[in-house]
Amino acid sequence: MLNQPRILELRNYLESVIVGQKDLLDKLVISLLTGGHILVEGLPGLAKTTAVKALASGVHGSFRRIQFTPDLLPGDLTGTDIYNPQEGSFCFSEGPLFHEIILADEINRAPAKVQSALLEAMQERQITVGGVTRPLPPLFMVMATQNPLEQAGTYPLPEAQLDRFLLHVVLDYPSAEEELLILQRDRERLSGTGGQDGSSGVDVQTILAAREEVKQIHIDPILEGYIVALVGATRDIGKWLPEYAGFIEVGASPRGSLAIAHAAAAVAYLNGRGFVTPDDIFDVVPDCLRHRIIPSFTARMEKIACDDIIRKLLAVVPVP
Repeated sequence: MLNQPRILELRNYLESVIVGQKDLLDKLVISLLTGGHILVEGLPGLAKTTAVKALASGVHGSFRRIQFTPDLLPGDLTGTDIYNPQEGSFCFSEGPLFHEIILADEINRAPAKVQSALLEAMQERQITVGGVTRPLPPLFMVMATQNPLEQAGTYPLPEAQLDRFLLHVVLDYPSAEEELLILQRDRERLSGTGGQDGSSGVDVQTILAAREEVKQIHIDPILEGYIVALVGATRDIGKWLPEYAGFIEVGASPRGSLAIAHAAAAVAYLNGRGFVTPDDIFDVVPDCLRHRIIPSFTARMEKIACDDIIRKLLAVVPVP
């Protein structure tokens, strides 16, 4: 764990920039350590964009923000072949996905054909345009934000794309104390009396080295079985919770098990341990499964949310 202190330094840097939202900052670092992508849902004004900008700044990686709109085209993300009349040939102009950290802002404001353009990039870490496949940077990470579906002008994300996200984090408003601190920092910034922004001193090579260390974190086979049992319970919920039988239309895929294992290993790494404990798994299960479970019509009518189902499953599936 040679690079773990540097990663904690990055985590502290994020906390110096963002007031509150501790869970979001933790999950951003976990996604960075695992090479996964993160979907953040919350109302406007909750520091989603500021947080990912701070992350890109903290790791000194190349960053690009993409504002998703109904008229966005797939080529606006991937790049396209452009004809050069002087040479009489086509040359490829790279799109914003060729940067290391991508902020897909308000991703659910674009139609499905644009969202699907992200699938190959998120899963294979490559882009194919005009029959030519090009690799993306090793650090490549997508952080997408979405507004609640109840808002006007939003589209639900396809299940295949949701499954590509390692974590789905839901944000809430800051506490009164945190909001007061946000106000004070903003006034200090406007008056010029605030301190200079610090820097994490972490670079891209450090993150890539830390990822290799996270891969070495041990997970006991008994805990691996527990992860598989939790994910399997979402496909046969009536066996564990008879009163919830028929409340899940589609359960989590095997990617859910992989996501929990990878994220739990990153939590153990951040806590300075070389092995995963059940508490590490508890910490990441809601964010790993929330977007992978599709509740049935009956559940929606009963106002049973995915978080309610996950909380119940964590209570009934025996912990080894």
